[in-house]
Amino acid sequence: MSLMANVAKGQERPAVTARLGKFLREARAELRKVTWPNRKELATYTAVVIVSTAICALFLGVVDLIVSQLLSLLGRL
Repeated sequence: MSLMANVAKGQERPAVTARLGKFLREARAELRKVTWPNRKELATYTAVVIVSTAICALFLGVVDLIVSQLLSLLGRL
């Protein structure tokens, strides 16, 4: 049953501290299920992100330069 349905029927919601405690317990349980990367995997993933970011930045820089030059040429007409 949803929380709003409980409130509509006059049932009270659990206290804030009880809800917070439940959330923290469930979050901790989910974090235990995570497969964390080892140091080598982390270094590889980090390198991939840095290289991908550099490639995207280079591409956007080139596109910006081309568009700027085209607009500059159009402004001179």
